[in-house]
Amino acid sequence: MSLIIAAGLLLGGQAADAHRMEIDHRGQRVDVTYRSTMDVTHKQVGTVGVGGRPSTLRCAWKASVSVNREARSAAGHVLARTIASDAPIEGSRPGWCAAQQGAIAQEVAARTGAVRDHLLAVAERDREALALELDAAHSPVRS
Repeated sequence: MSLIIAAGLLLGGQAADAHRMEIDHRGQRVDVTYRSTMDVTHKQVGTVGVGGRPSTLRCAWKASVSVNREARSAAGHVLARTIASDAPIEGSRPGWCAAQQGAIAQEVAARTGAVRDHLLAVAERDREALALELDAAHSPVRS
């Protein structure tokens, strides 16, 4: 499975994990799905060594994690929201970024536990916001 995630990371944003739950809101069932998406960016830093001097080339990378929430109520309301990450996964590898993308993808894939923990924490923090959005959606008066 980590090979699939790694391959997707090489191509750009990739859904790494999903968390589904069912909540009861005012006596109605609401199905909620949270999906994490990772976007890996690379930045080449340093210089090539000349005349027998060592190279300082490094590839600095960041994997930003966004969480997409979709809530579907029994009344037919669909509420979607994207929650950006406040703590991206980051690291650095020696050499050219183009040569290190596979290793970076493996390193990011090895941290799926941290991504899953982040996804669950976001889902827990989002409960109150979701309840407010559902209240607004079910409200007969809209402004």
